[in-house]
Amino acid sequence: MELRIFTEPQQGATYDELLTVARTAERLGFDAFFRSDHYLRIGPGDPGPGSTDAWVTLAGLARETSTIRLGTLVTPATFRYPGALAISVAQVDRMSGGRVELGLGTGWFDAEHVAYGIPFPPLGERFARFEEQLEILTGLWDTPVGETFSFEGAHYRLADSPALPKPAQTPRPPIIIGGFGARRTPRLAARFADEYNVPFHTPQDSAAAFGRVRKACEEEERDRPIVFSVAQTVAVGTDEAEVARRARATGQEPDALRAGGLAGTPAEVVDKIGKFAELGVERVYLQVMDLSDLDQLELIAAEILPRV
Repeated sequence: MELRIFTEPQQGATYDELLTVARTAERLGFDAFFRSDHYLRIGPGDPGPGSTDAWVTLAGLARETSTIRLGTLVTPATFRYPGALAISVAQVDRMSGGRVELGLGTGWFDAEHVAYGIPFPPLGERFARFEEQLEILTGLWDTPVGETFSFEGAHYRLADSPALPKPAQTPRPPIIIGGFGARRTPRLAARFADEYNVPFHTPQDSAAAFGRVRKACEEEERDRPIVFSVAQTVAVGTDEAEVARRARATGQEPDALRAGGLAGTPAEVVDKIGKFAELGVERVYLQVMDLSDLDQLELIAAEILPRV
């Protein structure tokens, strides 16, 4: 089981704070450092310095870390044109020496679109754009050097693109598709994803979602494996007082987070991760909300990482 650190910088974090967490995660042996891709704080509270751009952040981290993998969970398709996104991701992949992964989704948070003047079409159109972006990204990266790529869709048109630059990873950086949708999401995951992620659901609900994607892979006659992963809010402590303090730092009470996330002593959390492992989960994204609490990362690395 791989454990990855997942952060929410739109809640108020500077680049330097993210760099500290990423370097700590790398030193402690976590598999990856991921961040959300949002431009506005979600929910009430102090926005702090404001959000930071995900791909600008990852470009910086690519040069200031050396081994840990880097990615988004997830980049909204509404934020960037697919051709420009393909260039950005490929460049950051080169800058990191081939350590980048792209989580991509439809976008959902309308308030951030309104706040920064980004169009936010209805859900059906967002899914259509999302699918076209997946076709374009994979098409650009898979086009052999010296050849060109063209695409004609309802929302995007590319003509004779040189499909450059190429990412460092071959055939391309891994693509992660997440969500709990019952129809369109499984189909797109089966066609395009290297990894399918279920965020913030119980093992029972996650099992149902994985079953839908497995079925879609069979219908697609997919001939390559897909990685199953989950994202879970984390609050680990050596005693109940520490668990309670860390749970409340996420905005939840301990009992609620025990039921809906990964909260408790290291032994409790190891046991729940084991329930996900029984479903075929290979990666767990640990959503860390208090980025100043590096002691929690130390505890997880010491008491949980060796046991999973």
